[in-house]
Amino acid sequence: MKSAVENLEPTRVKLTVEVSYDELKPSLDHAYAHIGEQVNIPGFRKGKVPPRVLEQRVGRAAVIEHAVNDAVPGFYNQAVSETDVKPLGQPSIEVTEIPAVTGTPGGQLVFTAEVDVRPEIELPSLEGVELTVDDVEVSDVDVEERLTTLRERFGSLVGVDRPIGDGDFVVIDLAAKVGEEEVDSVSGVSYQIGEGNMLDGLDEALTGHSAGETVTFTAPLAGGDHAGEDAEVTVTATAVKERELPEADDEFAQLASEFDTIDELRADLRTQAAQEKSSEQAVQARDLLLEKLRGGADFPVPAGMVESEIERHLQAEGKEKGDPHGEEVREEVTGLLRDQLLLDTLVEKLAVGVTQNELLEFLVSNAQQYGMDPNQFIQAASQTGQLPAFMGEIARNKALAVALRQVSIKDGAGNDVDLSEFIGSDELDAAGPEGEAGSADASGSAGSPESPESADSPESADSPESADSPESADSAGSADTPDEAAEEPAAAPKKKATKKADSAEDSEAKKPAAKKAAAKKPAAKKAAAKDKTSDEG
Repeated sequence: MKSAVENLEPTRVKLTVEVSYDELKPSLDHAYAHIGEQVNIPGFRKGKVPPRVLEQRVGRAAVIEHAVNDAVPGFYNQAVSETDVKPLGQPSIEVTEIPAVTGTPGGQLVFTAEVDVRPEIELPSLEGVELTVDDVEVSDVDVEERLTTLRERFGSLVGVDRPIGDGDFVVIDLAAKVGEEEVDSVSGVSYQIGEGNMLDGLDEALTGHSAGETVTFTAPLAGGDHAGEDAEVTVTATAVKERELPEADDEFAQLASEFDTIDELRADLRTQAAQEKSSEQAVQARDLLLEKLRGGADFPVPAGMVESEIERHLQAEGKEKGDPHGEEVREEVTGLLRDQLLLDTLVEKLAVGVTQNELLEFLVSNAQQYGMDPNQFIQAASQTGQLPAFMGEIARNKALAVALRQVSIKDGAGNDVDLSEFIGSDELDAAGPEGEAGSADASGSAGSPESPESADSPESADSPESADSPESADSAGSADTPDEAAEEPAAAPKKKATKKADSAEDSEAKKPAAKKAAAKKPAAKKAAAKDKTSDEG
């Protein structure tokens, strides 16, 4: 087989592949055998029809077509490997010559393949780079905010006879009309003033009014067939309640945590706040490093890659190709793809690999986010070919973490900042878990450069900015869930015109006595299991 590469653009090449008759012969033999199993010819058993007889019945051209269709993908992958082309997306293939369809068998197969390729990217040196992150300063205000949040979890809703104010809980009946048509209605819904998770203008309409009063206002609908249209909304508050918080004393500390005194609980909350601010330092350092890489690398993003991603984005939103919204997201899509290509280059430069344990942890974490059984999630991801994309995402975040170890990180006072808790260490990697799943290449495919379709997109894998920490690889909604890709969507229920409101629990909450534990645990974790709001009104 002969293959040649022609550069059409900085990010697009044309492969010309020539395959001799002898190299194509196995595919021709397979084509004869396969077609022979499909046709009935008197005097011959299926699968035992001689090639000469098959040619008389279906024609040699049909056999060659079958063989070429089967063989081209394999020869294309071989050519990609031999020429070190790094494809992005699906190639456009044109067969320009096939073996002789009449006369003496012979000739050759020739085809061309145009495909986007990853541009050459020169990463800036990390030597001598210094990043400055915010100081870790925990104030009394930070502690009290956490304590107040914890007290709210154990608070009670008490009915009040006064005008509605910010933070109050109201039980409402609501109806929305567009013209004379009622497009949505809810009854007995609990809503907290200030949450802003229903209709725009609802907070302003209710504030200052009392239970039993009806208010009418105009607001754009959030969903349904009339999404975006202004509707006349009528809302009545049938009850007004405020949250009564328990006293911040030793008794509350024993109820809400594993601690005996409120001072111990406050000390633990201060430690939690410090840990959270340290995590924020890691995120800030990652963002600063990524900005440094962006500024030091100038390269074009393949146009075909951008167009494909925009089209995919429009399809996901139920819009047609060419919809004006495509131009609205072009800059964002291009930026996400640029980051992806940049980090893929960093992955290669640092020789970052992904272990089986890391992949499994990532899949289990995502399964929990989507409320799926981990085994079902993993099976769906495998069936829909998303594992290479997931591995690419893990590798990119891991590469950023490894790169952070090579730069100097200081706080505002010039002190060295230790982020090893979040970005790991070279020593830990050296003694890390066994079971390499493979190193992710530039297309997001783990060790599989011959798979052009495996290149993941910014919506199928989170962009670096969306990770909670430099090594975080949680998919946060930009990636399609495997079950969504694996199944055709069922008939969708009619969308509500209003957003769903958070409901407060109105029943009396029974609060069990706290048990002492051998080891102290973060109060917030324990409190989460007891997060109830009771109604004494």
